[in-house]
Amino acid sequence: MSTAEAWTVGKLLTWTTEYLKSNGSQSPRLDAEVLLAHARGCQRIELYTAFAEEPTEETKAAFREMVRRRSEGTPVAYLVGYKEFYSATFEVNPDVLIPRPETEHLVVEALDRAKQIRETRGDANAELRIADVGTGSGIIAISMAKHLKHCHLTAIDISPAALEIARRNAAKYDLDDTRITLVEGNLLEACPQEHPFDLILSNPPYVSQAEFEQLDKTVRDYEPQTALVAGPLGSETIVQLIEQAPAHLADDGWLIFELSPMLAEQIDTWIPAGWQAPIVTKDFAGHARIISLSRK
Repeated sequence: MSTAEAWTVGKLLTWTTEYLKSNGSQSPRLDAEVLLAHARGCQRIELYTAFAEEPTEETKAAFREMVRRRSEGTPVAYLVGYKEFYSATFEVNPDVLIPRPETEHLVVEALDRAKQIRETRGDANAELRIADVGTGSGIIAISMAKHLKHCHLTAIDISPAALEIARRNAAKYDLDDTRITLVEGNLLEACPQEHPFDLILSNPPYVSQAEFEQLDKTVRDYEPQTALVAGPLGSETIVQLIEQAPAHLADDGWLIFELSPMLAEQIDTWIPAGWQAPIVTKDFAGHARIISLSRK
């Protein structure tokens, strides 16, 4: 981007879109708009009425640096520090996974099951205890707390750094300890069995080591490997969760988790006696994505 030319908003977007496209971006125009809006400190939609304007030198310098890093593979969400999920905005950084639209299916399924539990109990306002296992940035726990009254969330993660991001995101939406409790631990090991959960939710690691090596570099080189890779098979964490869940689940409760469509066909081999047949929810692409399990 030559400083001798008048680099208007429109010209910056056009040039950057082509540049990012040539460097492998799957959404070059969107990337360019998000980065420029962030550099200008405005909403993305405001760019469309500012095509003829020339940003300040400070703005152009900040934008150039983000474009450079994006061309090297840094995800846009990490460059701007946030990602939208279920109609809300969440802080993210390389300590946590970037929220994916597929995980919204888990929230929708969980809200439906919460309604079902209350209907079965004959109390539309029954207090529910919900665990979010591997909470990361807290998107599942916070989304549930925002959209479901009379519930308490226990957000669990093995990473203290991830829990700090979740804490800040919860505070942003005024969700204090009376709504969401953050717990450091591995899966459900830190949770007392005498206080069972009505819902246990999780977007656990479900990538195999071999699959991880084949991921796009924007995921493989930047997002936390421990939140992605379960082990050689990819199913290790899910199997552990299924094994632990009965001791922590209310009699009429549900275990709901996300998984890779490639693992979905194996789900029956992981479920021991005592569980009902799994309910499979597909994502918008028609792939099996969410598994719901109950014990009666």
